[in-house]
Amino acid sequence: MDEDVDKSALADDGEASPVAEIVDWVARGIIEGRLAAGDDLNSVDLAKRFGVSRTPAREALFLLSREGLVDWSPRRRPRVSAVNLKDVREIYQLRAILYGEVSLAIAEHASDDDIASLWRAHQRLAEVAAQGDVDGYFWANVAFRDEELRVCRNGIFKEVLDSMRMRTNRLRHLSTTLPGRLQRSCADHQRLCEAYAERDGALAAALNRSIVLSALQAIELAWPAQVAVDPATSSASKNKINSIR
Repeated sequence: MDEDVDKSALADDGEASPVAEIVDWVARGIIEGRLAAGDDLNSVDLAKRFGVSRTPAREALFLLSREGLVDWSPRRRPRVSAVNLKDVREIYQLRAILYGEVSLAIAEHASDDDIASLWRAHQRLAEVAAQGDVDGYFWANVAFRDEELRVCRNGIFKEVLDSMRMRTNRLRHLSTTLPGRLQRSCADHQRLCEAYAERDGALAAALNRSIVLSALQAIELAWPAQVAVDPATSSASKNKINSIR
């Protein structure tokens, strides 16, 4: 099950419930760009796709709307939410501050085994970057960030950053798709791991802030070429649920 799935959507036995499966599928579609801003998310079609009633489909859409991926306004069909550049900037500025603090905590508290686990996570980044696998790199980067949060051992940082996970993953995937980003990001993460290994908290914090803000800069430069449909004004957005495999 993908880490983006809300734990409240798990069945009693710990397995993914129909709600969790739908949340995971729709979230991945939005994050990886198969579902675009303004696309309808019809609960009937989702229910048919997953072989369930409309109730879990509607519950999944509610969870996604709470996470900011779906716009479900009163008396309107649920749609993939639009992305606002002002919100993007604010989210990335907050992430830069938080990951700087995460890096300071790692440099101070991480064990040698913890540092080794971060190097292993970076090795996976290097492997998929060499293959030019954008989606593979994105999810490997998510795993690297998860490992940082585990290693820093600060529950509050993890709670805050996890609360932003779905919304930020959508933006992070956009950054990853831009030309040259995989190689630069991989090199930046190598320098970050080197700073962790040297227990240089100030350098690691500066590098981590720079990694986050460089992704923001890449998104800002590409923004005029991005299509962010406003669900309130878009005309007859097409339903992609049944066409996506």
